Amino acid sequence: MHYYYRERLWPTPWIFISTALVIPASLIVFLPINTIVGIMTAVFLYLGVVTMLLLASPVVAVSDSGLIAGPARLPLEHIGQPQVFLDEEATLERGPRLDARAWLLIRGWVSPVIKIPLNDPADPAPYWLISSRHPQRVADALSEATSAIPTPDGTQEAALDQERPPQ
Repeated sequence: MHYYYRERLWPTPWIFISTALVIPASLIVFLPINTIVGIMTAVFLYLGVVTMLLLASPVVAVSDSGLIAGPARLPLEHIGQPQVFLDEEATLERGPRLDARAWLLIRGWVSPVIKIPLNDPADPAPYWLISSRHPQRVADALSEATSAIPTPDGTQEAALDQERPPQ
C-alpha cells in the first residue's frame, strides 16, 4: 500500500503533565495504608494512563485505497472537496457549525481540522471532520490520490476536480 500522507495524533506534552495528577491523588489514598503500596500504585496508574494515551492515538492517512481515520476507512471515490480550518474557524467547525450526523475523529490537543464532504448517497454522514496537525497536507494528499483514480473512460482525471466550483 502506498501512502500519500500519514500522521499519528500523539498527545501533546501538556496532556502527559496534566495526567501526572494521578500520582499525588493515588498517594493521598494509599500512603496512609502503606508507603510502598502507595508509591507502586501511583507509578502503575500513571504508566497505565500514559500507555492508554499512546495506544489510543489514532492514525490519519491517505493511501492509494482511500482515507484512513483511526478505525474508519473511506474509499477515494466517495470523497468530496476537502476544506481546511485553522484556529477560530476550526473551533466553530467542532462546535456551533457541527452537523450531528457528521463522522468525527477529533482530538482536543490538535486544533486544526479538515472537513471532507461525502458524495455517497448511501452514507448518512454528510461529511467527516478530522483533526490533523497538517490539514493542508491531508487535503493535498487527497487531491493527489484522487487524481490517480481512473475514470470510466480510462483517463486519470481527478475526481475532486469534477466537484470544484468554478472560480
